[in-house]
Amino acid sequence: MHVQNIGFIGLGIMGKPMASRLLQYGYPVFLYSRSGVPDELISSGGYACCSAVEVAEKADMVILMLPNTVDVEEVLFADNGVAVGLTAARLPELSNRKIVIDMSSISPGETRRFASCIAELGHDYADAPVSGGQTGAQQGTLTIMVGATLAVFEKIQPILARMGQHITHIGQPGSGQICKMANQIVVAGTLAAVAEALIFSSKAGTCVKNIRQALMGGFAASRILDVHGERMINRNFQPGFRIDLQVKDLDIVLACAAELGISLPNTALTQSLYQACIAQGDQLLDNSAIVRILEKISNHEITPQTTHAIP
Repeated sequence: MHVQNIGFIGLGIMGKPMASRLLQYGYPVFLYSRSGVPDELISSGGYACCSAVEVAEKADMVILMLPNTVDVEEVLFADNGVAVGLTAARLPELSNRKIVIDMSSISPGETRRFASCIAELGHDYADAPVSGGQTGAQQGTLTIMVGATLAVFEKIQPILARMGQHITHIGQPGSGQICKMANQIVVAGTLAAVAEALIFSSKAGTCVKNIRQALMGGFAASRILDVHGERMINRNFQPGFRIDLQVKDLDIVLACAAELGISLPNTALTQSLYQACIAQGDQLLDNSAIVRILEKISNHEITPQTTHAIP
């Protein structure tokens, strides 16, 4: 039985642990990153490549995990990009069709265009953005939202299952990105709501740790309250998902909303709060650091323990 060669391009906060999991399962993984391939991936059995072309030539499936739409386009279609390697590798047999799997969070419209361009080269394309952050990438518990033909989804699902637990075929190429943008609408809005709830509770003189524990038992319970609420209370803003990337995703959401002719007022307000975070220099902090700008607006920083009573 042929063991599929996997290419992985983009080895940052998310890509590195995702590639590491594929290596743990024994896949031959061909690695490329503009910032260099981490030594620990090489020592785990990964093969460092000099370019995206080389990755595409050697791999059956090429996974991308990159910051934004421009980066994906460059890696795919630059002179030393994936498309060049796919063209060199093309053979008439259908069995030689390779699959590009973009796991970045980027523009749905551009994703459809990229998929069309790759199809013209005789290969297949899937968009499979993720949710779950660095912890999910490390533990292999990511939620993965897939836009692809059903035939392609069935081929890539076993590979995706090495990196995530909740894998859903949304529809045709581009639909995975639509799902990810819907996810970001909920995530960003909930982050702002959790921050406001904790600031309110702290200012009122109650123990925010107890408040969070109580809320986790009711309808307000969420992964955001659980994970990011704890981050806000403990002032732990080391990035799992940076504020500048949150802003990038919300920019895509609002641009798509404008194209669709709809209004997303809560998302627009949350975006403005994240823009204010960047204005005060917090762009590289975790997206839970939205609490810092809301604290500034309220002139009150969350304190874990009760410090005063309700007036």
